[in-house]
Amino acid sequence: MITVVIASYRYGHLAAHCIESILSQTKRPDRILFVDDGVGDCEHLKYLYPEVEFVLRPKNIGRVANFQDMLDRVKTGMCLFIGADNWLRSDAIELLSKEKADIVTYDIMVTGEFKGAKYSSVQRNTKDKITYRTGDYYWHRVNKHHGSMLYNVNLAKKCRYDAEGLNKAEDFVLWNKMLAAGAKITHVPEGLLYYRSHRENDNKYKVMIEYQKKLKQMRDKL
Repeated sequence: MITVVIASYRYGHLAAHCIESILSQTKRPDRILFVDDGVGDCEHLKYLYPEVEFVLRPKNIGRVANFQDMLDRVKTGMCLFIGADNWLRSDAIELLSKEKADIVTYDIMVTGEFKGAKYSSVQRNTKDKITYRTGDYYWHRVNKHHGSMLYNVNLAKKCRYDAEGLNKAEDFVLWNKMLAAGAKITHVPEGLLYYRSHRENDNKYKVMIEYQKKLKQMRDKL
């Protein structure tokens, strides 16, 4: 059984797309949780999607605490976290559920307005293969972590979604802890996650920051 946790922070304008990509899966997950970490832009969604369980926090508690709290709420054997600004290919859950491992990784399609900035960042900072494909960028993540890997809930709870006091890199820390605990890994060579690089991304890239500065300057002149 699989739970999908959708996490939002300033993504209320995009979150419905993510939710509907989960609801339209060829194999729908057994449970869908949605959390807004204190922004307050997702209130309308609970009326549109009553089959989703919503946690709308009155104040921000930080990424690591937020993710750990949501992991603690998961009751199924496996779970997958996804940012509310991203979405899954329609057969993602069906393909991932066929794998027998503690962690199931897969590839990423980088899309959105600032996909070129993300492409440049990957090229500059990693040795990963990332190629142009059908207008977007295909990011090969062969047996490597990312924020939407499918993983064993009991093992993850033992290891904890804890970034060792830092409010970042929580998925990488969990990955390393699970590997150290003996996690078995498998990889699906398909681009199942659509990672949207956009103006409100929590992870900023240089070109996005420059764009937002210019946008603010334009607004200040109005």
